[in-house]
Amino acid sequence: MRIDGQPYRSIWRDTAGTVQIIDQTVLPHEFRVIPLSDMPAAAHAIKAMQVRGAPLIGATAAYGLAIAMAADASDASLVNAFTTLSATRPTAINLRWALDRVSTVLRPLPVEARAAAAMAEADAIAEEDIAINAAIGGHGLAVIQAIADTQPPGATINILTHCNAGWIATVDWGTALAPIYKAHDAGIPVHVWVDETRPRNQGAALTAWELGAHGVPHHVIVDNAGGHLMQHGLVDLCITGTDRTTANGDVCNKIGTYLKALAAQDNDVPFYVALPTPTIDWTIYDGIAEVPIEQRAPDEVTHINGVTDSGRQARVRITPAASPARNDAFDVTPARLVTGLITERGVVEASAHGLAKLRPIAE
Repeated sequence: MRIDGQPYRSIWRDTAGTVQIIDQTVLPHEFRVIPLSDMPAAAHAIKAMQVRGAPLIGATAAYGLAIAMAADASDASLVNAFTTLSATRPTAINLRWALDRVSTVLRPLPVEARAAAAMAEADAIAEEDIAINAAIGGHGLAVIQAIADTQPPGATINILTHCNAGWIATVDWGTALAPIYKAHDAGIPVHVWVDETRPRNQGAALTAWELGAHGVPHHVIVDNAGGHLMQHGLVDLCITGTDRTTANGDVCNKIGTYLKALAAQDNDVPFYVALPTPTIDWTIYDGIAEVPIEQRAPDEVTHINGVTDSGRQARVRITPAASPARNDAFDVTPARLVTGLITERGVVEASAHGLAKLRPIAE
């Protein structure tokens, strides 16, 4: 995707071979590219959410393991890097999937062959992610086109999304936003309602930033406005991403997704979830009971970052100093509330039966 006409990925290797990322913690007020100079830097980038979004977390972890092997390819170093990186974020399944994939390639190899093999596998994961997300965009485009075909010619299709599942949540294209980009580029009039997604405001900060950079019409709304807009016929469909989807179709995503799905069902608004098949956890069948929900720092709730009218970046407290806060980062939307799952292999029913069609390749 493009920033001021310049094509970018969210993670890449420069001409010297150094892994570079876009620091998402300073967006939208500053565009900053930083190098991942060593494995601890990669682990910090994931934990501090300089990179975020399940597919990008997986790619970053793979590169982190490769960087570790370039410094020390011993068995002890492999175990240490795997353990350190896997502990950074507990919810996103792509993290462990990518680490398992690279480690499986490395373990049988002699030490002297591991560094090159690890980097090659990380590059392959990144390239595959781009292809997967482009395919998700194509299948999601068909969903948007089908809705557009029911409207008067030239009518705008209003799409609500939650959190950020755009190109900076992946290596490129995005998951939930890929169909929107494809529709916009195909000339279908689309408009996006962007949930701010407190507490980290990733919708307001990231989704709005990248949609604006690509020229897609949008409005930022407060988290709790979605149901109201649906009641008044201002939402044609919802598309969100997911950090982990269970084998029966339950969807774990940014906190507040469940409430959007409930409002969508009550107002007969289609609710789709876009995901690459590596995001499916084939070992879990009950998302509410079994998916580990990350508890993030309370100060994400009690404080907020922004820019003053004078242009100065500032972090301010918005709650009483004595009030404690709880910060559940994700919730689980039961499969019964999901209209369909948009994957790189097509749109499937959110159920064990629907997902079974994907199982042979995904495993």
